[in-house]
Amino acid sequence: MNAVLKALVRALRDLFSLRVLWVVVWPMLVAALLWLALGITFWSTFSGWIAQGLDAIGIQARLADLEPVWIAHGIQLIIHLVLFVPVVLLTALVITALFAMPELIRMVAGRDYPELERKKGGGLVGSLWNAVIALMLFAALWVVTLPLWLIGIGVLVPFVAAAWLNQRLFRYDAVAEHASAAEMAALFRNERSNWWGLGVLTGLVQFVPLLNLFGPVFAALAFIHFGLARLDAQRALQRAA
Repeated sequence: MNAVLKALVRALRDLFSLRVLWVVVWPMLVAALLWLALGITFWSTFSGWIAQGLDAIGIQARLADLEPVWIAHGIQLIIHLVLFVPVVLLTALVITALFAMPELIRMVAGRDYPELERKKGGGLVGSLWNAVIALMLFAALWVVTLPLWLIGIGVLVPFVAAAWLNQRLFRYDAVAEHASAAEMAALFRNERSNWWGLGVLTGLVQFVPLLNLFGPVFAALAFIHFGLARLDAQRALQRAA
């Protein structure tokens, strides 16, 4: 856990440098514009899906009976916005993992681990495949745990899902450039609890308003710092053996 806390402190240190702030902005901006365009283009379709969902849980009928009508419209707009924010954050998370990580890795590795050999155990194809699997399992986790909402413990699902997605999405990209395939497998196996701990702590940031705007890049930096530090330590042990 000490290594996890060190990674978080270093990520916080790096987060507000000018070089990193641009990486904070553009994935979020691209994600927001993407979903804004999709929302405008498919507004009637998305509204229909939301209405069906509200009808399934008995809320749509109550909204239809509200007077004046603008109150019901206002509530529906708020529901749209509540759904819009998570999908933007999720999309920004994926964009950061796929496209912003290389720049962040160059910055962290060049300053803190300049002597760390790059063995390129992963690549773009592996990163894309990892992101696809992560998103599919993330969606499956939500579907499988839906019954938990009926017994009152469903409120834990978003936190568990965010923790799992963070550790699955970022750990691969954090070390793919520097570790060999064998080293990556060893890191994922030996540091499983720490990857999860880092996922939980960075995942919590995504639920804090305003701070969640920095969430994707903060998570990326934390996983890079942790992954490269553990890789360096793992190689040091091998040299000493």
